[in-house]
Parts: sequence; C-alpha cells; structure tokens
Amino acid sequence: MVEKPIVAVNFKAYYPYSFGENAVRIARDTKKVWEETGVEIILIPPYTEIKSVLEVVKGTEIKVYAQHADPVEPGARTGFIPLEGLKEAGIHGVLLNHSEHRLKLADINWLIRKARGLGLKTLVCADVPETGAAVAVLKPDMVAVEPPELIGTGIPVSKAKPEVITRSVELIRKVNSEVIILTGAGISKGEDVYAAIKLGTSGVLVASAIVKAKNPYEVIKDMALNGIKAFKE
Repeated sequence: MVEKPIVAVNFKAYYPYSFGENAVRIARDTKKVWEETGVEIILIPPYTEIKSVLEVVKGTEIKVYAQHADPVEPGARTGFIPLEGLKEAGIHGVLLNHSEHRLKLADINWLIRKARGLGLKTLVCADVPETGAAVAVLKPDMVAVEPPELIGTGIPVSKAKPEVITRSVELIRKVNSEVIILTGAGISKGEDVYAAIKLGTSGVLVASAIVKAKNPYEVIKDMALNGIKAFKE
C-alpha cells in the first residue's frame, strides 16, 4: 500500500533546462522539498545527467530512473542502452513506453522481467485506460496513464478528461491489485496533483511544469503539499 504521494519528474531533453547545471538545480530543489515534506520523489534525467543527479540526492530516499532502456542484451549493440549498463550507472529504475518513445508490448514484457531480475523498478506509461490494463497484466511496479494529446499543454488530464483516470483505475485494478497507478499529461500545479489523487491514483508524472519553471522548488513544493493534503483527506 502506498503511504505517501508520488511525484515523478521526467526531465525529457529540453535544452538547456534538462542538462548541466540546470539538471543539478532541479535535483537540489527536489532534495530540499523531500527534506521538508517527505513525499516520494522520482527523478528521471537524461542519460548524460544520471551521475550528477545521483550525486546530489545521495543519502536521501529520492529515486533516480532512466528515461528508457532498449530490449537488448549487452554486447555488440552500438547506440543501444541495455538495462545492465543503466544499473551500473546507479539508477533505481526505468521509465518505459513513454508516448515519445513507444515500445511493443512484447518488448515491455521482456524489459519488466529483465529489470526485476536486476533489482530495478519499472514505471510504464500508457496512453489510454485499456493500454494501462494491458501493461498492468505484465506486473510492472507502476503504471502512468498519460493521454498524449494533453502532454505539454498545461491542461491537466484530471480536469480535461477525468474519466480517463477513473476508467484507468477501474480497468487496472481488475487485473492487478498491487501496481501503483500514476497519471500525467498537463499536470502543472498543486491542485492538479490533488485532483489526480482524489480520482484514485497515487501521484503524478510531471515534466515541463517543473523542468522549465523559473523556480522549480516552488512548483515541486506546491505539488508535494497538495499531494499530502489529498492523502490525508
């Protein structure tokens, strides 16, 4: 059972926001929010920033995930990212099947099994409730339902399409009673997190609202506090 709200931050590959000192700043701001609130936070930086982000959050309960992994064994695989290499980098888990980097269901299944064997967590994205249920059958640790048409719009799914969240929860729970359910797409402020949790999820997957913010700390803190409020009510 999830005891704390979850805020997962996908850095994507926004330039310059997702890289270098900007990535470090987001990690530092996140660390401060974690120290103040204790919410569960997952940071998902580009591959190039994994080491620096891990260094910032060292000694905390903040988790660092990779943005993707390829369904391949290590070897002569130029340009591919096997899970073993990501584990060696120090990550705690991996984001799979984001709408910007889709995977076949068979590949998702392979990666979930491989990750489990390596002791890594999996957060798998789905575009619609039915896909969320199909993915949940594969027993990932988390499923995030994100209608792609709302990603980056600032229009939260919890307001534009609340039925997507409630339907996702309904279908996913029919096939998997344990998987953690998140929602994303257009999540931009604390009240969006509050609404998403009240609709039956455990938290959110966020990107540009935090990564491109003038003050990431304020946005993360607002989301964390509203998540705590929703959990307590």
